[in-house]
Amino acid sequence: MTSTDSLLARAESLLVRLEALLPPPRPAALDDGIAWRWRKRNQQGWLDPITRFSSISLDDLQHIDEPRAELERNTRQFLAGLPANNALLWGPRGTGKSSLVKALLNTYAKDGLRLVEVERQDLIDLPEIVDTLADRTGRFIVFCDDLAFDEHDQTYRALKTVLDGSVLGAPDNLLIYATSNRRHLVPERQRDNQDARYDEDGEVHQSEAVEEKISLSERFGLWLSFHQFNQARYLDIVVHWLKQLGVAEPESAEARHAALQWALLHGSRSGRSAQQFARDWAGRQALSRTSR
Repeated sequence: MTSTDSLLARAESLLVRLEALLPPPRPAALDDGIAWRWRKRNQQGWLDPITRFSSISLDDLQHIDEPRAELERNTRQFLAGLPANNALLWGPRGTGKSSLVKALLNTYAKDGLRLVEVERQDLIDLPEIVDTLADRTGRFIVFCDDLAFDEHDQTYRALKTVLDGSVLGAPDNLLIYATSNRRHLVPERQRDNQDARYDEDGEVHQSEAVEEKISLSERFGLWLSFHQFNQARYLDIVVHWLKQLGVAEPESAEARHAALQWALLHGSRSGRSAQQFARDWAGRQALSRTSR
């Protein structure tokens, strides 16, 4: 390597380091999009526009009629400027929790619904996010997907404060929708219950540890539970997605048998598993036809 090459390499390395120290890019105007992710660099956060969206619709969501109706009603109240609640969607993986939120955005974006996705580790920035969205045009859902905390994680305190714990209330144009695989977002241990006590009337009083751990979930006004699908409902979802993908015989015995084998192999009869099988089956059928 010549001295010139060495100098250029050192200069490029220096530029990379300097770039990391620069402030984040100027955020796009919130009136110019419908969804954003909260990003952080060098302890500075900004809203990064999302330009590619899932095409899932409410009609694609099979066998979750009750939570779908409840969350859709709550969202419509919110869009109409009426009282509405923050919502916690909880249940097993792949049962349609996050898909429901995405489908609501696709359905109601035309009515002013907007979404900001926040990763769990960035929840400490929620007060700043709330300030950024206050008084903006649109009705904002702050979406926290797959939410869970370990017992030593303190970031959930920021979420508690925004939900219902600050003297400064959240703006009227903002709600928080969160999904989780468990109802209580902070794990409960058997030892937590050992400190429970009884009063003179025999009434049970939970320990402070238990009260602290369940208090976060209780600050969501709307709890919506999702459940694992039985075999018949799983197969219904498989048929729906096979039809969506243009498979000629979506209800054939061969497709049914393969779908059940897929669920057994993946250990789940979930909506996600059904959609993954449908993609695999449709691709196999198309490839088989082109190979003949």
